[in-house]
Amino acid sequence: MPEDIDCGGVVEQGTSLSEMGRQIYDLLLDVASGQRMTSQEFGYGDNELVPWKIGAVR
Repeated sequence: MPEDIDCGGVVEQGTSLSEMGRQIYDLLLDVASGQRMTSQEFGYGDNELVPWKIGAVR
């Protein structure tokens, strides 16, 4: 959700990939430490960030 992290700044404002990577990394650390993401605040399910699918995939 763009409220959590918006990578559009790389294209729209010229944010460097290094800086955007740092922002994503910092967000992951914060979430791993207990900070709730916007999707959790809105109750949008338990699996909003799924880097890989578990089980059979079509």
